[in-house]
Amino acid sequence: MKNIQTHQIECRGITLSYDGRRVLEDASFTVDSGDYLCIVGENGSGKSTLAKALLSLKRPVSGEIIFSDGLNKEKIGYLPQQTSIQKDFPATVREVVLSGRLSKGTFKPFYSSEDKSVAEKNMEKLGISDIAKKCYRELSGGQKQRVLLARALCSAEKMILLDEPTSGLDPAVTKEIYKIIEKLNREDGMTVIMISHDIPSSLKYATKILHLDRSVKFFGTKDEYLRSPDLDSLRGGEGDE
Repeated sequence: MKNIQTHQIECRGITLSYDGRRVLEDASFTVDSGDYLCIVGENGSGKSTLAKALLSLKRPVSGEIIFSDGLNKEKIGYLPQQTSIQKDFPATVREVVLSGRLSKGTFKPFYSSEDKSVAEKNMEKLGISDIAKKCYRELSGGQKQRVLLARALCSAEKMILLDEPTSGLDPAVTKEIYKIIEKLNREDGMTVIMISHDIPSSLKYATKILHLDRSVKFFGTKDEYLRSPDLDSLRGGEGDE
């Protein structure tokens, strides 16, 4: 019997609003296990608003988002765009990484041995075990992003969603972060959804592309996108709704 592919996420005709204004209309696409999906589009095309909807932080005006394959919001690790507050956490690296386990259920006064084990495993995976006792705000930009990625992995069982993960980083660190994400996808089997203005890197690493312009302009494989006229129309920009 032929195996039937189960989508981890299926968006069926969703419409999303931001500050009372519709920013994405009738969007349909799917995310399958092991995908590396890059969401691209011009400034204000609805990328970050879609990310919030996928994390169940925003309810669609219409349409539906269906989670399958045992996936729910608590099993999606999230790496948001860095803010000035995030860059100045008055905590150790270990404490920041461990805080990623708070999404795994109700609040509890102490971390379990499992929580600590998962945090240690992810710090080792991201190569930051040696700085576990350092204060987060004293780290370099690249080190901070590794810490936040390890934190996101503490809640990621099946999928990780990254919003501009290399924004503000120098080229060498940017390349390093992309390599880490690629390894998580290809070797660890983690499904990756990435919002990015970095089109060359998106086309290098992604397996699928979702191009938004207040609706879905394109959804398909990277090879199909490279042959699509939609690629020529894309212009980069900073920020999003």
